[in-house]
Amino acid sequence: MRMVVASLAACGLLLGGALLVISTSSAEEKSSVPVEKVESMFRKINDKVSVSPQISLDDIAAAKAEGVSLIVNNRPDGEEPTAPQSAEIEAAAKAAGIAYIAIPITHSGFSAPQVDAMIAALDGAEGKTLAYCRSGTRSTLLWSLAQAKQGVSPDEIARLAGNAGYDITPVRAMVDALAGGTD
Repeated sequence: MRMVVASLAACGLLLGGALLVISTSSAEEKSSVPVEKVESMFRKINDKVSVSPQISLDDIAAAKAEGVSLIVNNRPDGEEPTAPQSAEIEAAAKAAGIAYIAIPITHSGFSAPQVDAMIAALDGAEGKTLAYCRSGTRSTLLWSLAQAKQGVSPDEIARLAGNAGYDITPVRAMVDALAGGTD
């Protein structure tokens, strides 16, 4: 089956926090009617961690439906005043039975306490974790640093991040240093 995927960046086609995917049948299949399927806007890094651009209050229900038990907010309050702020997301998450932690990352970079907080959050999660920021990049980079500090291979970190559509090049030297030369 040939899949036609409308890219969020190219087309901005977002429906209720989900990417619309239309699959069309190939000549070998009996039906030529397109079938719509909704896929998650959350980008899976591994079986326990996904990342996302800024989430809305409505996205909390989607996260719950996907088995998320912890939301990590890596976006500082006020970065985008029209976006839901930390207290709003926290209240909605808690109302849905999802744990919440804020580890805001500004554009000035990452600190050792932020990396340690991410390690503690991931270690304490009782299920899947969803981390978000403006685009998902800072969340991915913080996850990368946390994994490296725990000794995960930098090449494996880069591969998993790349599979989710993120490039760890901005922190690769730090990832290598934290991992202690495991590659």
